[in-house]
Amino acid sequence: MKKLLLPLLLALLGTGGGVGAAMFLFPSAAEEEAPGPCGDVPAEGHEPEAALEEAETVADAPTTNEYAKMNNQFVIPVVRNGNADSMMLLSLSIEVPPGQQSVIFAHEPRLRDVFLQVLFDHSNTGGFDGNFTEAATMRNLRDALRAAGRAVLGEVVIDVLVTDIVRQRLQG
Repeated sequence: MKKLLLPLLLALLGTGGGVGAAMFLFPSAAEEEAPGPCGDVPAEGHEPEAALEEAETVADAPTTNEYAKMNNQFVIPVVRNGNADSMMLLSLSIEVPPGQQSVIFAHEPRLRDVFLQVLFDHSNTGGFDGNFTEAATMRNLRDALRAAGRAVLGEVVIDVLVTDIVRQRLQG
């Protein structure tokens, strides 16, 4: 009997607590009609239509850019003295105008190809040696990736962002 009573009691307490919290947090009718923190009630001499036109103007403002994350990481070998010393793992995202993510995904194989070539060149010129996260080194890499992306898709590519970068030493 005790085993049945405890779960029932806990269920009732949980339900009662949830209902009580909802009643406490739900705004009253007086709060709903009060002006909001931005002064939703029109000031004296202002027409509601003017406020509506102002809101429509804000709605017509350009939206923020979107980001298309490349589906897989890029794996780049770091070669020293003819041997692979370590591997670089990078994740990239491409900044695009609103509604253009599908263009990136439709051309992803071509983009991956040119990005890999840029990353291989960066590795072969020592870009992943030493302090590879230095601001100037990362800026050069992002600029080269952006130029390669624009060579494929033009102005659809606003920027290329390095979202993750890891160097993994190889055993041996």
